Amino acid sequence: MARLFAPLTLRGITLPNRIAVSPMCQYQAVDGLAQDWHLVHYGGLAQGGAGLVVTEATAVAPEGRISPDDLGLWSDTQAEALARITRFIASQGAVPAIQLAHAGRKASNPAPWKGSGSLPPAAGGWVPVAPSALPFDAGWTTPLPLDAAGLQGVVRAFVDAARRALAAGFQVAEIHAAHGYLLHQFLSPLTNRREDAYGGSFGNRTRLLREVAAAVREAWPERLPLLVRLSATDWTEGGWDLDQTLAVARDLKGLGVDLVDCSSGGLVPRAEIPLGPGYQVPFAARVRAEAGIPTGAVGLITAPEQAEDILAQDSADLVLLGRELLRNPRWPLAAAQALKAEIPWPASYARAARGSVPVR
Repeated sequence: MARLFAPLTLRGITLPNRIAVSPMCQYQAVDGLAQDWHLVHYGGLAQGGAGLVVTEATAVAPEGRISPDDLGLWSDTQAEALARITRFIASQGAVPAIQLAHAGRKASNPAPWKGSGSLPPAAGGWVPVAPSALPFDAGWTTPLPLDAAGLQGVVRAFVDAARRALAAGFQVAEIHAAHGYLLHQFLSPLTNRREDAYGGSFGNRTRLLREVAAAVREAWPERLPLLVRLSATDWTEGGWDLDQTLAVARDLKGLGVDLVDCSSGGLVPRAEIPLGPGYQVPFAARVRAEAGIPTGAVGLITAPEQAEDILAQDSADLVLLGRELLRNPRWPLAAAQALKAEIPWPASYARAARGSVPVR
């Protein structure tokens, strides 16, 4: 059997294959509420054969949204709107997952096709929060540094959102600590200039992530997996790097995290990133081998043979696809045919599974 279509068991959940939908913001929510767009989008990806469907970065607090159009999970009403999506995903044989996020200093921006830079309050924006008063770029709003009460509020917001995610029917939760968002901002010395217990040393800079992971793990049922997405490097001198990623991955494993989703970058503008097919796979391979924790590989994975090779080389346990699934939501079905694997098609589409069939 192709490794790509072998099941993967994490705690009490078994994924039918090793293909996951990478979280990709849709910027289609209204007041944090999922819309018909989300049902059709995620429903189509589940129909397409992905084993794990991870929803976009879902803000744990209003000020944690990247844009006013982001999904949120700070209210029970938002959980109810997501429940119909998780039900449909599960009905297609996929496992519904959610990425819980807080944007930190990268919050209060328009959707990408509406412009860039910070939205002022008069245009529906807000003043973001962060470890330190350092804006993301010139012209962006300077964030407010979180005080002790604010830090406790962040942990509580992640826990409350995890509980709502459970009520909404999600079976896997992922904590977003990558791409320059709040938890990543605490990790990196480039954005964390604090002089208290949450800044300075490696142990201090990783404290908030460890507190969030421990608290969510306690609130999240023992039988359900908990993932963390990390940026393995900032691609900038003096920033967060792979050695620190390995160290925090070991800490996260000890706290009950089940898989590290290995991405990179996003912390600072204009970082020089050597883009290429599978350019982040070596990060997943190193974390898997040296931290002893399952990993997910992501980043310019486009071909079935490429995905299969990543797994066959034991570089990762899971492959996450992003843009390729936007181009072709049924990529997993086509990949199964390319790798000569047998996987179920939706009954209504079965006539297309084996080339041409007689018209009835």
